[in-house]
Amino acid sequence: MKVFNGKTAADDYMSSHTLTFSTPELTLTRFAFWLGDMVPDPKNPGQQMPRIMNFVEEKDFAPTPLVDDDTFVPTGAMKTMGGLYGSVNTSTETNSKFCPECGSKLSLAAKFCTECGANQD
Repeated sequence: MKVFNGKTAADDYMSSHTLTFSTPELTLTRFAFWLGDMVPDPKNPGQQMPRIMNFVEEKDFAPTPLVDDDTFVPTGAMKTMGGLYGSVNTSTETNSKFCPECGSKLSLAAKFCTECGANQD
């Protein structure tokens, strides 16, 4: 698969251009024009090509494995599925509260969060 190596292109551009008296928009515009400049083609003498083609590389990516729902085993990296940003399973109980640090559901009498240990006072 052919991919654009933006980091190398940006490093090459920044090594020969200054940011003095330049705004981010102007720098980006100049970088885009610089990538579009016609330069000599190293593979075909006497021919020209856009500079951006110098930064296109052939990469071989391994296929991404699909997750099989029948054999998936959670790693335990996530303790709760909801909490921090809320959940679709909301309840209107008044005998509970949520931790302001991690969002875990706690009893009203809790002094510390059972998940993150944050003080609830």
